[in-house]
This record gives sequence, structure tokens and C-alpha cells, in this order.
Amino acid sequence: MIGRIFRLSPYLCQRWPLVAVIVLLTVASSAATVLQPWPMKILVDYAFAAGPAPDWLAAGLRFFAFADRSVALVCLAGAATLALFGVNSALNAVLSWSWIAVGQGMVYQLAADVFARLQRLSLRYHAQHSVGDNLDRLTNDTWCAYSIASDVFVSPLQRLVTMIGIGVIAWQMDRWLTVLSFSLAPLLAVAVWYFGPLLKRRARQGREAQARLTRFVHQTVTSMPLVQAFAAERRNLDHFDVLVDEAVAASQRGVLIQKSFGLVSGLTNALGQAIVLLAGGLKILAGSATLGSLLVFIAYMRTLQNAWQGLLETYAKLKASEASLDRLFEVLDANDCMQELDHAQPLPAARAGRGAHLVFESVSFAYEPERLVLNEIQLDVLPGETIAFVGPTGAGKSTLVSLVPRFLDPCRGRVLFDGVDVRSTTLDSLRAQISMVLQEPFLLPCSVAENIAYGCRAATREAIVSAAESANAHEFIRALPHGYDTVIGEKGATLSGGQKQRLAIARALVRNTPLVILDEPSAALDQQTERDLLEALEQLSAGRTTLMIAHRLSTVRRADRIVVLDQGRIVEMGAHADLVNRGGLYQRLCSWQQDYVAEHISS
Repeated sequence: MIGRIFRLSPYLCQRWPLVAVIVLLTVASSAATVLQPWPMKILVDYAFAAGPAPDWLAAGLRFFAFADRSVALVCLAGAATLALFGVNSALNAVLSWSWIAVGQGMVYQLAADVFARLQRLSLRYHAQHSVGDNLDRLTNDTWCAYSIASDVFVSPLQRLVTMIGIGVIAWQMDRWLTVLSFSLAPLLAVAVWYFGPLLKRRARQGREAQARLTRFVHQTVTSMPLVQAFAAERRNLDHFDVLVDEAVAASQRGVLIQKSFGLVSGLTNALGQAIVLLAGGLKILAGSATLGSLLVFIAYMRTLQNAWQGLLETYAKLKASEASLDRLFEVLDANDCMQELDHAQPLPAARAGRGAHLVFESVSFAYEPERLVLNEIQLDVLPGETIAFVGPTGAGKSTLVSLVPRFLDPCRGRVLFDGVDVRSTTLDSLRAQISMVLQEPFLLPCSVAENIAYGCRAATREAIVSAAESANAHEFIRALPHGYDTVIGEKGATLSGGQKQRLAIARALVRNTPLVILDEPSAALDQQTERDLLEALEQLSAGRTTLMIAHRLSTVRRADRIVVLDQGRIVEMGAHADLVNRGGLYQRLCSWQQDYVAEHISS
């Protein structure tokens, strides 16, 4: 735990000037807290009992020279109480303001690092972790930095300084009562040792229950058309209630442990206060202590108990925050991401209008050991060439194409981009030369123009319009309520499938990269929309190297070469007509698809 907390220290050290201010304010606030009981001693021992006033009161009495001694002492006690309260309140207010600036800054910096890490993690990682769970870690678990820094640094420092100040003054007043006051600390340490693991375990269960609830809500909200189409509202609500009950039950179990812990520590503190009252009362009866001193001591005892209680509660909160910290470091420590080599160099820019030259040299890949998805792939893609990948489901088409932008890395062999191994380049420079049009366009809930310019933020309005015209999207964009400034719905819900794909093609065009990857861009479109889309794809492929994945063989007829994959191997390669005449797997795929289309047309 100490090691993980120490990893948060850079976020705190970055704000060291404010941290230094917090330390000074903490010491000053603790000093004001230690002095707060002393006006009561002035009243009891010197004003009411008319005992001789010590030298340290002489300066204060000068301000009340207009009254007799007893009245002056009463006035002094009242004024001192107000002054100490005002000073302590002001110090705590400035302390809280300073700590918010430091603590929330830590939270947002940690969230930024987690966000950056999530963006770097591979698609395989994101396939294994739900969006809702990652969102919960990013928005909720990151606040553990605030809690931990407060519980480890600010609160303990303030309480420890207060306890040390009280201990020094109390030792000067009465050593025996001071020893009694601190004698029960070992019992509290035993309680901490026993309840600590329980608190952490319950906190972890509570966070996981909350994450399951968040994950389910996100899944339901993002699948609303499916939910309504299958009338699943009642079922989802019932499941929501089950998850809520689990989260509440986990919270109840956590609260039960916390209250049990508080009960044990409270009983220990009550026992300590009873011992001090008994011993102090006997000393007053024996004439070896004054009533004012005992009252100050009792006040100190309560302050000590509050400090002890605060430290114990701090420990409980720390164990709860540890669960969130574990979840964050699961993301930050995940090694399932594309690592850049220490000597990685930017990929040189390709010559305009030439296209990229790709070479797959004996490439093999496996998601699991000894289970190859790609096996010794050898392929040379010439600049400006359009290559279509076809084959049965699971043949390895998407996996092969994913090696180029380094969404995945081969376990054997290498991929060359214009003669450079993609693993020796920086990720940003590599992906800056690749545009992708996916089966799901992934449009954002912003304006049409912003969606087209997403991959090229410096694109001008003229470049955006030109790209839209080339993608056959300009006419339907003009018909929208606000044209290019129309804000589209979540995931492009207000557009048809063909319109979304044409926006995706325009986005790739305005990016103007030497390599384009098309991952089944027409799979979900009707034949008429597909024909319109193919014209836009021809514009996109002009002067560029194009890798196309397609199940619809009508989409790949115009490719320069068609690569047929089966069980991770290239089994055929050539033009459409040549492959059909060979009578191999490609010819069988064409026959199956023609039969399927004919059957559905006749029905």
C-alpha cells in the first residue's frame, strides 16, 4: 500500500508552493487549537478563585485597566475565546481553499493520465473491458487521489501537530495525567490492525458493485433502439433493481464494519476519559491540582480523542480509497498497449499522390499461444494499388489489416511501410499517414463539419466542402436544417447508414493520407446505396494505396488484386475474373453469395 501511495507523490510535488503554504497553515491552525481551552483556565483559576495571576496574563490585563481585576480577567477570557475562534476559522478556511486547489488538481492530472493510458491501450484490451467500467474508473476512482492525499498528508499532519502540541503542554502541566491520556493508544492500534483488512475488502466489494451498476446503465442507454425494439424495458428495470440492491447491500456491509470500528475506538476513548476524570478529581481533592487545570486537561483529552478518532477514520477512509487506487493502477499498469521503441523515429511523409508501399514479410499472429490467427503471410502491396481481402469469417482479414496501424503487433515477421518497420516508428507519425473507413462510422454528437474535420483539425471550410463533394455527401448535407453546422445525434442516429458512411469517407478524404483502410464499409447497406457509395470510394482510392475488407464480393470487383484468406493463410490471389475461372475458394464464395441473393429476391 505504501508503494502505491508513494506513486501519487509526483502529483502532489508538482504543486509544492501551495503544499508549503498548507504545511504552514496547518501548524498555525494546530497552535490555535491547542490554545483554545486556556481562556477557561483564566476564568476558573484566576477570575473566579481570585488566585494570583501569572506573568503571562499581565500584558492582556493592560487592555482592560478600566475594570477591576476579576472583571478584567473575565473580559480577557471572553476576548481571547473570540480571537482564537476567529483566527482558527480563518486559518481553516484558507487551508481548505488551498487544499481544494491542490487536491482537485491532483485528481484531474491523474484522470488525464488514466485517459491518456486508455487511449493507448490496444483494441484487444478495450474488447475485454466495458466502456462503463472504464468510465467509472476515470470519473469516480480518480477521486481517490484527493482522499488519499488528504488522509495521508493534510489531516494526519494537522492532527499530529495538534497532538504533539497538546502533549508538550500537558506534560508541563501534569506528567501523570499525560501518561494516562496516551496509555490506551496500543488498544486503538490493535483495533486498526484487526479492522483494516475488513474495511478494504468491503470497500472493494462496494466499488465493484457500483461499477457493475454503471456498466449496465451505460450498456442500456447506448443500446436504446435494441431495448425498445425487443420491449426489454421491464426486464432491464428488474435487473437494475437487482444491481441497486447489490450495491446497497455492499454499502451496508461496509457501513457495519465502519460502525463496529467506530464503536470499539469510541469505547476506548470513553475509557481513557473516565480514567483521566478519576485521577484528576482525586488530585484536586488532594490539593495537588486546580480545577482550571483539570478542565483544560479534559478539553485536551477531548481534543486528543477527536484527533485519535480522526486518525482512525483516516485509516478507514484510506483502506476504502485503496480499493479505488487498485482499480486505477490496473489501467495504468496494463501492458496491453503498443509500446514505442526508445529510438523510435517519425515515419517520413509519403510523396503526394503516390500512395504507400506496404510489405508483409512472413507475418504470423496469435491472440493465444499456439493458436495462430495469421500464418506466414507474405504480401507486397505496391503504391497506389487497391487490395481487397476476402474469405470466410475468422480467416484473419481484420487482424491482418490491424497490423498496419499497429493496433496489434505480429508475433513473427514484420510489416514495412515505405520500407520502414512500423514497430520502429512513432505511433503518431504512423497513424497520421493512415485513414480508415469502418463498418460502423463512429460519428460524434457535434456538427457535420466537425465530424468531417475530426482527423484534420486544421481543415478549412473549403477543404471540408470539397471532401464532402468528392464523397457524394454535399447534397444531403445542404438539405440538413443548418447545413454543415447541423449537429447530428449520438453515433449519427439522425442519419441513414449511407449518409453516415459518406461522411466517414469525407473524413478520410480531408485527411489526405497515402494509405486508406476500408473495413467492410458497405456491409450494412442496400444495393442502391452501395452503388452510390462505390463512386465515393473510387474518389477516396485515387492516388492512394487502399486495403479493403469486404464480405460483399460486389464491392471488391474493381480491386487491382483480391487476396483470399482461409484459416490465416493466403490461399488465392489475383483479379476477380482470374479467381472466378480458377474454381477455387473465391469462386465458391461468389456462388454462395449469388445463390443467397437470388433466393432472397425470389422470396
